[in-house]
Amino acid sequence: MNMFISDEARKWFEEELMLEQGDSLRFFVKYGGCSSVQQGFSLGIHKEAPKDPTLSVEINGITYFIEHVDAWYLDDHDLYVNYDHDLEEPAYEYKKTS
Repeated sequence: MNMFISDEARKWFEEELMLEQGDSLRFFVKYGGCSSVQQGFSLGIHKEAPKDPTLSVEINGITYFIEHVDAWYLDDHDLYVNYDHDLEEPAYEYKKTS
């Protein structure tokens, strides 16, 4: 599993959540919403320090991560975080790991 964050999504996170170098952003599983990998669940975001990350990427000094307890959600998929221009917010795409 890997995580990829587009420049546009990164910029949105930095501006909307006022992220700075040294900050961390967690992607966590929440009940409800719509997902192509887990019906009835979706991803939420929260600015917090990692405790037991299973997947992380650092961009511009900011760590984006998924904790071990939430790894099941990806179900052997890579996570692509892009930006939806129509909705003006991040969009999540999942691609089966090769």
